[in-house]
Amino acid sequence: MDQEYGKPDLEHKRVFVVNEEKNNSISPVNHQKSQKVAADGTPLVPQPSDDPADPLNWSWTKKHAVMVALGAGCLLTDWGMTWGSTLFEAQAMTWHMTPPAVSNSITGGIFLQGPGGVLAVPLIQRYGRLPVLFWSQLLGCIVVIGAANAQTYAGFTATRVLQGFVTTPPQVIGLSMVHDMFFFNERARKVNLWVFSFLIGPFLGPFISGFLIQAISWRSCYAVLAGMYGFSALIIAFLGDETLYDRDDPNRYTPPRGILGRVQKLTGIAGVRATGRPSPVIVAKHLISLSYRPYLFLPTAVFIMINFMFLIGLTNTISLLVKPPPYLFSETADALLYLAPMIGVIIAEFFGHFFNDFLQRSYIRSHEGNYKPEARLWGVYLPWFLGVFALVIFGETLQHQKSWVGLAVGWGMQGFAVQAATTAISAYVLDCFPQHAALASSWINFWRTTGGFCVNYFQSKWVARDGPAVTFGCQAAIVASTILAILACQIWGPRWRSKYTLPSPEN
Repeated sequence: MDQEYGKPDLEHKRVFVVNEEKNNSISPVNHQKSQKVAADGTPLVPQPSDDPADPLNWSWTKKHAVMVALGAGCLLTDWGMTWGSTLFEAQAMTWHMTPPAVSNSITGGIFLQGPGGVLAVPLIQRYGRLPVLFWSQLLGCIVVIGAANAQTYAGFTATRVLQGFVTTPPQVIGLSMVHDMFFFNERARKVNLWVFSFLIGPFLGPFISGFLIQAISWRSCYAVLAGMYGFSALIIAFLGDETLYDRDDPNRYTPPRGILGRVQKLTGIAGVRATGRPSPVIVAKHLISLSYRPYLFLPTAVFIMINFMFLIGLTNTISLLVKPPPYLFSETADALLYLAPMIGVIIAEFFGHFFNDFLQRSYIRSHEGNYKPEARLWGVYLPWFLGVFALVIFGETLQHQKSWVGLAVGWGMQGFAVQAATTAISAYVLDCFPQHAALASSWINFWRTTGGFCVNYFQSKWVARDGPAVTFGCQAAIVASTILAILACQIWGPRWRSKYTLPSPEN
């Protein structure tokens, strides 16, 4: 396993030690050796080097400037894909199609977000985090310009597919950058921010485009989206920095200072010249090796995929449910409805900001300073319960044509549930795979987007055939069963982590 958790400093019972070694042994704490500590006296884990270029030694301002650059890309990933979900009716008139038929243009891009994230990992590990992040936004700008100017539905759909493929890396890079820059006791909150940045995007995008379509054409709406990708690339160029740091030999390759060095980092030239990094082939082998480990597969391919499946399905079809009778939502009302899941996600961000740290500290205190990653998973149960309840509320409200408030409450609860649960699982994955964060994160993204892709093909048809109560009731039952995957990880996770030896760290 990547991390082992040792005994506490006996003079400070609340302090724990985490050894991040390239082998699987638990090394004893050497109290004679001077340790670097945080402002409150907590030993820093891992211990940073003496090099100012070490991302662990960066100032608070620089670290969070880099997080802003990362957050801009994460925000636009799903924002950009769901941007068109409020534009289907306007596009239907252009293409002479029905809105449900036009909605299929979004599915290919959502599907390719998964493979796109997996294929980006070898580039991230070999050439660095920053160039992959930068190029994802620049290429996203180019393909969205193509979507705005597409003359046929097939051409438009092709550009949207490419958009999903090239813009997904920020959702994969996030865990690695958090691991590169922050200490163990800081990571849960930063993971929470990272998850928040890409989970609010699917709702914020349609919220804005729903207002824009009332004033400008759908082509102009996509031109605005292209400008957002261009602005994100500028944010990365000015605020971002390379967090991949060679701890074995920091002096293998140092880019020149100034504008030239900046350009080399952004474009990937510095990564090409760097030595001592794994080849893309080795990273690909490691990716496959991680994919079938049960303590990664179960919480991602089972829990996250299914929970995201129904959230994304609802997000992409909500307009088709509330614009017809009996609700007859206007464009403005439809756009405003997206406030419900955004409020849920924001509440979950504040909840997770404190609750995940509380779980961590409580477990360490009650276990004599020892810590296991499985403690993170206790943060899944409350959001899981609310997620089940949310689907029932939404389905029953729609079935019996009750007030739209019920739809808003159910959708908002589902947004809370997915944000809070994803944060807990992502923190668990980072604890289990700190030296393989990008690889593990790519599988989280793969299964999440796979679920979002699949649901678009059956959600509307299922509701039309069996009615909302049956449809969303069945979905609630399916979501309820996914907790078994979390239980299995809590019971057998430590044994699995000992049994399945991880590949050697790449960076």
